[in-house]
Amino acid sequence: MSKHSFFDDSLLSGIWEPNTLVLGVDEVGRGALFGSVIAATVVLPRSDIPQLIAIGVKDSKKLSAQKRLQLVQPIKEIVADWHISSANVAEIDRLNILQASLLAMKRSVMGLQVTPDICLVDGKFPIPNLSLSQQTVVQGDLRSPVIAAASILAKVWRDELITSLATKYPEYNLAANKGYPTAQHRLAIKKYGITCEHRRSFKSCQNLPDA
Repeated sequence: MSKHSFFDDSLLSGIWEPNTLVLGVDEVGRGALFGSVIAATVVLPRSDIPQLIAIGVKDSKKLSAQKRLQLVQPIKEIVADWHISSANVAEIDRLNILQASLLAMKRSVMGLQVTPDICLVDGKFPIPNLSLSQQTVVQGDLRSPVIAAASILAKVWRDELITSLATKYPEYNLAANKGYPTAQHRLAIKKYGITCEHRRSFKSCQNLPDA
């Protein structure tokens, strides 16, 4: 571990060339009952990674919503390229949440204009059918500033998406819970049924009427 941060320096221990393009990819929304799963990628030269640490990038879950929002533009200015993609509720229900998350990740990688030399993928599963060198990183948003930067972009994007849908479905308190299974959200599902944006393949959303 670095003396200067909580990130794991060993992840890129075999990559010494400063111009090596490193990609980080992460997804958000896997555990939600409502809405798409969102994936974000960032790519930048290895030599620029310390800049992410310097501006305060870390696991998005350890940052306030305001701080995440404040970091979005600085991240975009540091990285060489970034992209955000998704897999929708129909795809989640058809494929399962893991495969839909990997699909969203693949779409995000394929949407880049810059071709990375190595992909750091959050989690333990590589992205299927991707013709790029990959390294899976369990707890990647804790261990890699590149994955952490991607997690921030994905989290802010998804939060804004769900908040925009909250006015359409006011019964579910989406602005507060962002589609995750809080007690209030579960009670609202039982009382009002499910919307077209709820994940029918998830246990909490099964055998219930449409709202």
